[in-house]
Amino acid sequence: MNIPVSHKVFGTSFWLSSERCVYWETEKTLIISDLHFGKTGHFRKAGIPVPQHVYKEDLQRLVSQVQYFQPQQLVIVGDLFHSNENMEMELFKKWRNDLAQLKIQLVKGNHDILQDSWYHKSEIITYREQLQIGNFMFTHDITNSSFETGNYYFSGHIHPGISMKGIGKQSLRFPCFYFTETYCVLPAFSRFTGTFGIHPKSSENIFAIVENNIVQLQ
Repeated sequence: MNIPVSHKVFGTSFWLSSERCVYWETEKTLIISDLHFGKTGHFRKAGIPVPQHVYKEDLQRLVSQVQYFQPQQLVIVGDLFHSNENMEMELFKKWRNDLAQLKIQLVKGNHDILQDSWYHKSEIITYREQLQIGNFMFTHDITNSSFETGNYYFSGHIHPGISMKGIGKQSLRFPCFYFTETYCVLPAFSRFTGTFGIHPKSSENIFAIVENNIVQLQ
């Protein structure tokens, strides 16, 4: 993994990882969004032959980030899981048991539809709409939030992507961290997702993830 990039919000440094997550050093918290665990199994159940190694690679990437940053807690801003329980959840349970000391807090996203008892057994603390830690708020879909003055919001849901133009009319879209004056939208952690094109203002900060490197565009 390449060296994380520091970005300050409200005078607080956050480390942006090219593996699509943010580390809040002062709180020893790893912030992540849209893992969509179980999505490949969901597709296979529907008859679409998606290989399971896609899910295993995402889970291993999460393991590597926990090992690298050594957080005390994981804050997930929605869509930890993709749908109903399937066989891929057994791998997650094993991972959870191996890291039982890691506190996990989940702000539920639109895909987090498992029974409350499942989260409880997996020692995952859930929130329906948002979680607050100091002056920072965590929510899944920023468009459904009522902004409170003096707070900064971290969210997910839209899987932000930024287009970069090359020679001629060539254009490629890359996942990115999208920082405005009042909120940040994190890239989807899962690589088995698409991206939604954003059109930032000149005052906003964009950090694109290009070939496992973070490139600040503005």
